Amino acid sequence: MADEILLTKEGYDKIVAELEELITVKRKEVAERIKEAISYGDISENSEYDSAKNEQAELEERINKLENMVRTAKIIDEKNISTDYVKIGLKVKVKNLSTKLKEVLEYTIVGSTEADPYEGKISNESLVGKALLDKKVKDKVEIQIPDGIVKYEIIEISK
Repeated sequence: MADEILLTKEGYDKIVAELEELITVKRKEVAERIKEAISYGDISENSEYDSAKNEQAELEERINKLENMVRTAKIIDEKNISTDYVKIGLKVKVKNLSTKLKEVLEYTIVGSTEADPYEGKISNESLVGKALLDKKVKDKVEIQIPDGIVKYEIIEISK
């Protein structure tokens, strides 16, 4: 059996919505492109046909991947998680002790599938995410990252 994929409810809903869009809309669009390309005649030297078939293969691969994600998903219910310790699905505010500004950063710890550093969503498998897991408010952590060592103090854990 495939490993389970940890997702927040929001991440799960995004995957289901994308899957639904691909199955109901994109499949029909690609089928239309193939049908149109076939109407041009000889498919042995038909670049439109080749392009549409390649698109269809990529589409089916993506659908298959999303179906597997949905099938193996374990949804993290943030409502039932205690905020005593950093866990997947929770937000954590940290003070960066490595800079003079002592900037405050906010991360949401998520499974690797829905990680998006630009949105402040970091994976539980990332260096920072892994180091923050199971820590509590006022804990200090040192994390070895590619650029050196960064030091954080956890100042808040929330849902």
